[in-house]
Amino acid sequence: MLRSWFRFDPGRRQFFGVAAAAAGGLAWAAGRTAGQAPGQPSHGQHGQPAVPTAKDAATPKADHEVAHGGMITVGEVDNDRNGFDPTALLTDWETGSVERMADGRMLRTFEVEVEDKEIEIAPGVFFPAWTYNGRVPGPSLRAKEGERLRIVFRNFGSHQHSMHFHGIHAARMDGVPGAGMVEPGGEFIYEFDAKPFGCHLYHCHAFPLTRHMHKGMYGAFVIDPDPDLHPEHADVARSRLLGTPENAEWQEMMMVMNGFDTNFDGENEFYAANTIAHCYAKRPIRVARNRPVRLYLVNVTEFDPINSFHLHANFFDYFDQGTTLTPTLKTVDLIMQCQAQRGILEFHFREHEPGLYMFHAHQSELAELGWMGMFDVVEDVA
Repeated sequence: MLRSWFRFDPGRRQFFGVAAAAAGGLAWAAGRTAGQAPGQPSHGQHGQPAVPTAKDAATPKADHEVAHGGMITVGEVDNDRNGFDPTALLTDWETGSVERMADGRMLRTFEVEVEDKEIEIAPGVFFPAWTYNGRVPGPSLRAKEGERLRIVFRNFGSHQHSMHFHGIHAARMDGVPGAGMVEPGGEFIYEFDAKPFGCHLYHCHAFPLTRHMHKGMYGAFVIDPDPDLHPEHADVARSRLLGTPENAEWQEMMMVMNGFDTNFDGENEFYAANTIAHCYAKRPIRVARNRPVRLYLVNVTEFDPINSFHLHANFFDYFDQGTTLTPTLKTVDLIMQCQAQRGILEFHFREHEPGLYMFHAHQSELAELGWMGMFDVVEDVA
């Protein structure tokens, strides 16, 4: 039976009941102060936000729960069973292995494997996913402009799959039928130069594409700019280049907006950033008030024409596709993305008081069905 694996069968518009207020009506929460007591965890290294502790997540009736008016999923997802934690995914960059080639350029190699795997996308809600490296979204691959990239792709799944990269490469490396499609048990090596710089993605391009996309076969693909190639904007390029002192000043994170059709009716029952519904509502993302934030945002949502990102009580600069070093939009608080569109958001909270600041899709239904979270803005700590 089609739904036999599903533990229960909520309707898209019935799962949470009638909302008490639209997502935008909860703006009062932004003014609440999270408060930082002595002994709270410090921020992560290399400009990354700190990961909330288990104690933080277990606090009953926390401010962020009140701020959402109880309009979030009940219970906790077993991240250990899933094999990935959405908080860790924010800063989990896969940089592969690097060696120097005979011509002096760097060769960066990644290994990616397909696995059929049931994952928990909301408390008690299980989804039969097709995964890259056992997680949804797949690993966030990160390289430097001009490097030679080699991706060793192995298919241990039950269907043919591929990796189609949104970048520049030869037709034989395109990951479409006849050019890099891999049968179960097979292997293919994709190889091409890392260009252009920007925020990109990869996904399976087997048919039917709708099914392969919504089952979880996608991931982020970031190419950092080489400052030497952009002398007119070298400072900005260095700030994006992972491992530089300038980059370490930024609190960088990756969010992949996605949705899940749990009963295969062509409509999503759950929405999220990085797969787990309301994950960043229950465990707000802690950021330092005096350091800038850079958010790599990718939309892979199936069955909906657009997704969106709205930041409460603040504005950001937006770099569409991430392929420019100057903003394509300045001082906005909302952007829309069609499927496969992506970009970079840059903002800060230097002029804000500490507290919980909401972000969410500005389609209220998407927000209420899981795509809603909080930034926990705190004073920097040693």
